[in-house]
Amino acid sequence: METLSVSQFKTTCLSVLDKVNKQKKKVLITKRGKPIAEIIPVESRRQEIPLKETVTFIGDILSPVAVEDWESIQ
Repeated sequence: METLSVSQFKTTCLSVLDKVNKQKKKVLITKRGKPIAEIIPVESRRQEIPLKETVTFIGDILSPVAVEDWESIQ
């Protein structure tokens, strides 16, 4: 992972963001030698939470469930 000081990042911000987007690599930003931020490409975040196709529909989702189990007071 590439590391840049905050002053280097400030002067080359747009080119660093383009590089992260094209090369899909993270960049660590430091201030006085300590990490303060990490720039990551957007696609890597989407892949961490794969929720698509995790829902299964069984039966009719519109009709009431267990109607006979409910009692009504009249």
